[in-house]
Amino acid sequence: MLNGSDILKGKKVILGVTGGIAAYKACLIVRSLVSKGAEVKVVMTPSALEFITPLTLATLSQNEVVVNTFPANQKNGVDLKTWHIDYGLWADLMIIAPATVNTVAKMRFGIADNALTTLVCALREKLLIAPAADMDMYNTPANMENLKVLEERGAYIVNAEEGFLASGLTGPGRMAEPSKIIDAAELLLSGYTKDFRNKRILVTAGPTYEDIDPVRYIGNRSSGKMGFAIARAAYLRGADVTVISGPSAETGYPEIDRITVRSAVEMKNAVESNFSENDILIMSAAVADYRPAEYSGHKIKKSEKLTSVELVENPDILASIKKRDGQHIVGFALETDDLDKNAKLKLEKKNLDMIVGNTIKDNGAGFEFDTNKITCYTKNNCVEFPLLSKFQTANNILAEIKKII
Repeated sequence: MLNGSDILKGKKVILGVTGGIAAYKACLIVRSLVSKGAEVKVVMTPSALEFITPLTLATLSQNEVVVNTFPANQKNGVDLKTWHIDYGLWADLMIIAPATVNTVAKMRFGIADNALTTLVCALREKLLIAPAADMDMYNTPANMENLKVLEERGAYIVNAEEGFLASGLTGPGRMAEPSKIIDAAELLLSGYTKDFRNKRILVTAGPTYEDIDPVRYIGNRSSGKMGFAIARAAYLRGADVTVISGPSAETGYPEIDRITVRSAVEMKNAVESNFSENDILIMSAAVADYRPAEYSGHKIKKSEKLTSVELVENPDILASIKKRDGQHIVGFALETDDLDKNAKLKLEKKNLDMIVGNTIKDNGAGFEFDTNKITCYTKNNCVEFPLLSKFQTANNILAEIKKII
């Protein structure tokens, strides 16, 4: 698997755009790919021209946009170019977003009647499809079967989401957000696919806040970035995912269930209530070790001279969880000193299947950063990873979990 932090840097990506209202989002996809260092070429169907212009996409990609399979005229001769073969050999990845019901059907049956579908037939590398249609069109048995067949043949499908549609209806069919499509592209280019199908994963994320009064609390600097990166990666790799999150501004995908808690006790209760339904528990939350012994129901005034807060120990969630056969528990150890020693001790003491260790002494690692540097420990192995984006770190964590389940 690739370990670089900039997975898209230097990669060659073709974006196919078909004739649906979601075609306007192609601009955001191109811009994001280019900003991450990818070289992008765009191929459009004739119907896509009704929604967005080639000039817009050519400007954003800084490359020629292909619309027609054949030249506009041949009066003065033509250059001999098998462009579809050349593109098919050039690309590391092809994304089709949006993919209409019509184009999905053509790809399933190998129909090559326009530039885009001709190119799909010549493609040698990975294919990512982001379908979009109004809900009645999207849900037709034919479209569902066509998408299933394409996935069985190796295409990666980023399923449409539920939401407000161009028709005014609300339901499934809205194209996945560009950020999710980019995440899926990184996933594929890293060598991963939907290898966690039929697995249910419970992830804890963010800090806990232990209230002193209605205004003040004891907390920590955890942002929830790592936990939500794990949740997003696990979903894209095929798992059913639930996140139990302390206070955090981070978000998952619409398909990821979120349970919001505040305190360590609330997180413990939520984990205990949900773990039995899951195969894997990943405890990435930064749970407070202590809470105030007493909570004041009113704001403590300055005149009351709050000079100290008596603390009591919070319950140890990992120590209290009992797993059945087939379940696995992964913990986290954030240390300032002796990472190796402390992580191994916690792994054994809490009977974990794996523990992810990191230290805030490493630049760019720990709380609030978009990157992390980790070491994964199991009873018989230890794997260290370089500084990576938290999404790539999440995929490496899942890859190590895959080895032990």
